[in-house]
Amino acid sequence: MKLASVDNMLAGKESRYALVIGVAKRAREIAQEFEENGVITDEKPVLLAIDDFRNHKYNILEPEDEE
Repeated sequence: MKLASVDNMLAGKESRYALVIGVAKRAREIAQEFEENGVITDEKPVLLAIDDFRNHKYNILEPEDEE
C-alpha cells in the first residue's frame, strides 16, 4: 500500500485538521465494521482510511467561505 502525501490528499482544501479528523472517523468506522463482522486482519484501520481518502471513496467537505 502506497501512502499518499497530505498535500495531494488535501487537493485544494484548506484544513489539515479536517483531513485528520476525517481519517480518524473513517478509521474508527473500519475498526467497528471489522469487530462486528469478526474480521481479523493485519491491515491497520488508519492506513485503510487514508487509502479511502486517497482513492476518493470519501472526501472532506468544508463549509463555503462566507463573504
